[in-house]
Amino acid sequence: MVASLNEILRPQRVVCKASCGSKKRVIELIAGLVAGGSSSLEYELLDNLNARERLGSTGLGHGIAIPHCRMPGVTSTTAVLVTLDHPVDYGAIDDQPVDLLFALIVPEDATDEHLQLLSKLAELFSEPSFCGNLRRAVDADALYQRMRSAWNN
Repeated sequence: MVASLNEILRPQRVVCKASCGSKKRVIELIAGLVAGGSSSLEYELLDNLNARERLGSTGLGHGIAIPHCRMPGVTSTTAVLVTLDHPVDYGAIDDQPVDLLFALIVPEDATDEHLQLLSKLAELFSEPSFCGNLRRAVDADALYQRMRSAWNN
């Protein structure tokens, strides 16, 4: 069973219309939100997220990316939802810039949960109306509520 959104995504890890001029800055934003002020955890997250990107871009196309990694020492799945004020080159499979990201950090041994969450996200983000609804959010609260509503349907 896929985790509930409330378990993995907290409102403080939702950012609407972030200013990030590059993929590197987006990944730094994600790592910072997950680390919550722990610089050692932030560096470890950066290393793991960048290592995953080196295997192949997590840019799915149509302006969407789902950066993700498994990490040792992490005990529960954590998510981040970000929209960007201007799309950035993300190396997506369709070469289109990305402006909508949902990041996942999962425990190292949570292979099944990781795959289930990625499947759920791929299904949600394949719906143009859902993506448009997220992109039209004017603030983080609206973005979070729209994500919650779609996740629970």
